[in-house]
Amino acid sequence: MPKLTVLIPCKDEIQHIRACIESVRPIADEILVADSGSTDGTLDVVRSLGGCRLIEREYVNSADFKNWAIPQASHEWVMVVDADERVTHSLAGEILRLLESEPGCDGYSLRRDNFFLGHPIRHCGWNTSRLVRLFRRDGSQYEIRRVHANVVVASNKTGDLVQPLIHHTALDLDRFVNKQQRYATWSSLDAHDAGKQSSWFRLLTHAPLRFLQLYLLRGGWLDGRAGIVVCGLAAWYTFLKDAKLWALDHCRVSEQDTATASRQIIAANQHRKAA
Repeated sequence: MPKLTVLIPCKDEIQHIRACIESVRPIADEILVADSGSTDGTLDVVRSLGGCRLIEREYVNSADFKNWAIPQASHEWVMVVDADERVTHSLAGEILRLLESEPGCDGYSLRRDNFFLGHPIRHCGWNTSRLVRLFRRDGSQYEIRRVHANVVVASNKTGDLVQPLIHHTALDLDRFVNKQQRYATWSSLDAHDAGKQSSWFRLLTHAPLRFLQLYLLRGGWLDGRAGIVVCGLAAWYTFLKDAKLWALDHCRVSEQDTATASRQIIAANQHRKAA
C-alpha cells in the first residue's frame, strides 16, 4: 500500500489547526504543515500535538506556496487539506480503500460540505464544485495563477471520490470579507494578465445577475437567511473583481498624486486643530 503525505497549508489558523490535524491522522503516514508566517500561536499548537513535520516560507499566493510545499512531501501520494477543512471517517475509509487497491488514476477530485458561520450551505453554487486534492506527488502541481487554482495532473488520469471534505469556510465575517478583498485583487490581476477588460455592461449587470443565478437558479433561497448573505457576498465579490479590473486600466490617480493628496489632508487637519 503506497504511503500518503497530508499537506496542511496554514497561516494564523489557531481556531482550526488542532481539529484539522486530528482529522487527518487516520490516513496520514506523514503530516506536513506548511506555514506562511503565523503569529497567533498556531505553530505552538502544531508543536504541542506532535507527529507533524513543519516547514515555513513567505506567502506569495496559494498556488505558488503549495507548489513549493508539494515536492517536500516524503511520500508518493499527497493530499492537500486546508486548515479550515476536516477529513470525515467516511472519507478516510474511502481513501484508505483506494490506496490499498493500487489506484488506477494519478489524481482524484472531491467535493466539500460547506459551513458559513456555522450554518450548512447546501446550495448557492457551493455544492457543485469539485477540487483535485489527492494526487501523486510527481507530475502534479497547481496551475499558475494567483487565486482559485486547481491541481493539474500531467497524465490527465483523474477520478472522483464520493465522500466530501467538511469545510468551515468562515467562522468570522470580518475575516471572510477581508479574504474576499484579497481574492478579488488577485482575480482581477489574473484577468488583466489574460487581456480581459471590464465593460459598462459588465459593471452594471454582472453582480446582480450573479445574485439571481445563485439565489434563484441554484437554490440559495433554500439555505434561509444564511443563503441570502452568502449570495449577496458572492455578488459583492463579483462586482469588486470587475471594479478592480476596471481600475487597473482606468485609474487616473498616480501614487505620487495620492501621496500629495494625503499630505494636503493632514496639513488641513492640523490647520483646523491649530485654529
